[in-house]
Amino acid sequence: MKIQLTTALTVAILSNITYPLIINAQSVTSIRSSINFNPPPPPPDRSAAGDRGAAASRGCGQGTESLMALAPDYKQTINSKQGRKIPITKIWGLTTDDYPTFWFFVPYDKSSITEMEFVIKDESQKPSKTIYRTLLNKPEKPGIIGISTKEATEPLQISKTKHQKNYHWFLKVKIKCSPQLPAQLKTVDGWVERVNLSSTLTERLQQATQEQKAALYAENGIWHDALTNLAEARLAKPKDAPLLAEWKSLLNSEELDNLANYPLFLTKEFTL
Repeated sequence: MKIQLTTALTVAILSNITYPLIINAQSVTSIRSSINFNPPPPPPDRSAAGDRGAAASRGCGQGTESLMALAPDYKQTINSKQGRKIPITKIWGLTTDDYPTFWFFVPYDKSSITEMEFVIKDESQKPSKTIYRTLLNKPEKPGIIGISTKEATEPLQISKTKHQKNYHWFLKVKIKCSPQLPAQLKTVDGWVERVNLSSTLTERLQQATQEQKAALYAENGIWHDALTNLAEARLAKPKDAPLLAEWKSLLNSEELDNLANYPLFLTKEFTL
């Protein structure tokens, strides 16, 4: 978990800056062990405030685990107009994909879930514009689900100005633990920004395996692409021990390693 003061952030990432910020001189073939995420600075001020979920919950899920978004978490302090310091949590990550996949830990038994909905909004427009809204099939058992956005009405856009263009996403899960109890709505939300790649990193990615791509994306601060490439590699080879170690390493970068041993699923959705 990253603790930062906004006063220490002298430069904010601009979405029309070409990535990566870091290119390691080592060859692609040598990348194979731990995968560590190098977090870029988040948007300034109150931008990108969100909630990826608590570490524990009293819900009816698996043990005490709660609904969680697998997304970068930034703990910061901003100054109010009165000069007071206000704590703020930002949930924000980068992607290069126009239709990215988002990953969430859903701890609830299938029988406890009454409805799951995923939404992406473009809040740079007034009023905000919903570009994707879908109801999801319930996972068969507690685990980590991947939600594809290939059916979105429009792709994520790269900012054409000096201002960042961030999209707001939400996962809403309605659960009912027993017939005697009222339904509960569990929600996590955060932000995503699409960015360009440099020609150097593009060339390196073309030579890389899927897990090597995950390492390159993580090294260069592009969370969603790193996570998706590694998750897809694990889905293809679920018994690969080195892949599991890399998965744990990447999740540990964001203090999510307690979720590493849960099964992975790609969801099927009903687009509204």
